[in-house]
Amino acid sequence: MADTPQSIAVIGAGIIGINCAIALQEKGFYVTLIDKDGVGEGCSKGNAGHFATEQVFPLADPALLVQLPKMLVDPLGPIAIKPSYFFKVLPWFLRFCWQMKKPNRQKNTKALQALNEGAIAAYDALLTRADAKQFLTANGSLVVYEDTPFDTVAKEAKKYQDAGIAVQHLTKEQTLALEPNLADSITQSLFFTDVGHTINPYQLSLSLFQYAKSLGVHFEQAQVTALKEHQEKVELRTTQGNRSFDKVVVSTGIDSKNVLNKLGYKLPLEAERGYHLELFQEAKLSRPIASGERKFIMTPMSQGLRLAGTVEFAGQHATANWQRATMLYQHAKAVLKETPLLPASVDESALWMGCRPSLPDSLPVIGKATKHKQLYFALGHQHLGLTLGAITGKLIGQIVSGEQPELDIRPYCISRFN
Repeated sequence: MADTPQSIAVIGAGIIGINCAIALQEKGFYVTLIDKDGVGEGCSKGNAGHFATEQVFPLADPALLVQLPKMLVDPLGPIAIKPSYFFKVLPWFLRFCWQMKKPNRQKNTKALQALNEGAIAAYDALLTRADAKQFLTANGSLVVYEDTPFDTVAKEAKKYQDAGIAVQHLTKEQTLALEPNLADSITQSLFFTDVGHTINPYQLSLSLFQYAKSLGVHFEQAQVTALKEHQEKVELRTTQGNRSFDKVVVSTGIDSKNVLNKLGYKLPLEAERGYHLELFQEAKLSRPIASGERKFIMTPMSQGLRLAGTVEFAGQHATANWQRATMLYQHAKAVLKETPLLPASVDESALWMGCRPSLPDSLPVIGKATKHKQLYFALGHQHLGLTLGAITGKLIGQIVSGEQPELDIRPYCISRFN
């Protein structure tokens, strides 16, 4: 008689949790996916849809210190800090600044590169198996510039090229030939040729979830209220009752800090609140377009054009400041010849706010818990949750099943904070 498959709970059904569930079920485990809100909600639903494998440089960049004061006083700026939250976020910022030190930055860049290098290939293989290839468009992306000196952008291109990123520095004419709807104010661009985007992040999550179910993954909509390890089992207390599993993967995004605190782990996780504004008309763009100066991104979606980006530090549960979303329209008008019309009344169907789960070193936590034998983590992916979904799931599958992971996972271990 064959051995009974081990049971695993994956807590959190965002893009990371779904990928972990698929990878584990494919390894022969019996997987239950648990989420209090449903499948593919939160940042998995509202992100910019950009598979941003070019983003190998940590957010903790010394150059940011010079730019930050100007950004903070600009009402259309890419970063906002709610005044009443400043002292609460200060410890996180101090850790963030520490990561700007050259040795830390070099180490974190190398670790990000390792994850990003395999990210698209992992999705290609997964989406082929799931018959969902339509949700990955490999058409590259552009970062456009209006008034940055040509030499400065050339240096930026070389920095990426030296890091192994495929990028072309395009003139104004070359840029407009690729995207004719860009405004004449655009003077140049960086063309990242090997990245991709999805026309609907939410449908991508739902399609992968359907594939997970076809493999045998079970889903429960419930809130986990407590987690306790008993010898070789892990007990979960949920709003739908108590359950016991052989192993548990925590993939709870921004909620991970509270979950791990209860288990005795310190996690300097901060909510980088991002916004999007949906324009329900044809985009007249063929790939994601980011602005080098304005720090926002436009992505053509199945339902129109999504304007996204910006960072707000105000705490996870603060009321949304919808001006952070509607201001993106002014930026879009500045960089496009023809901008889809803004509805006379912008309602909740066009607006979104979500909390990116960000750690000071821009690296996720992936791997085995250090204080528990049957507990694993896949969380804290900051701006790269969509991008790193498939590679994270693949690594968790390898780690949990006792295989040698294809990457050195030491840089992502929870031990760096504990």
